[in-house]
Amino acid sequence: TNMKKKISSKKAPAAIGPYSQGIETDHLIFLSGQIPLDPKTMQLVEGDEKQIRQVFKNIDALCTEAGLNINHIVKLNVSLHDLSLFNLVNEIMEELFTEPYPARAALQVARLPLDSSIEVEAILTKTI
Repeated sequence: TNMKKKISSKKAPAAIGPYSQGIETDHLIFLSGQIPLDPKTMQLVEGDEKQIRQVFKNIDALCTEAGLNINHIVKLNVSLHDLSLFNLVNEIMEELFTEPYPARAALQVARLPLDSSIEVEAILTKTI
C-alpha cells in the first residue's frame, strides 16, 4: 500500500512547484508552507492582518479537505518577514485555536515567496 496520500484542495492556493499542498500518512498530515494567496486569484491579499488571516484560511481549507479541522494541528512553523507581527499572529491564533494550542516555532526570515509577510506550515494528527 502507498504510505502517503496527496491532500489537494481548490480552496487553498495551488502548488506552484514540484510539491503537494499536503501529504497524509497513517497518523499524521504534513501541510506545505502556506502564504497569503487568495486561491481564486492566486494573488497576495493586502495588509499584514489580512495576510495572516488568509494563511490560516488556506490551512483550514486543507484541514477540511483531510476531513479534520484546525484543532488537529499539533505543530506550526511560522515564518515572518518581521517579528513585529508576532503579537498579531498570537491574537489571531487565540481566535482560531482552542487549548491545548499547537507547539510552534516562529522565525524572522530575510524573504518569503512573493515577498509575503508570513508563511506557515503545519503538522496535524488524525488521532485526537
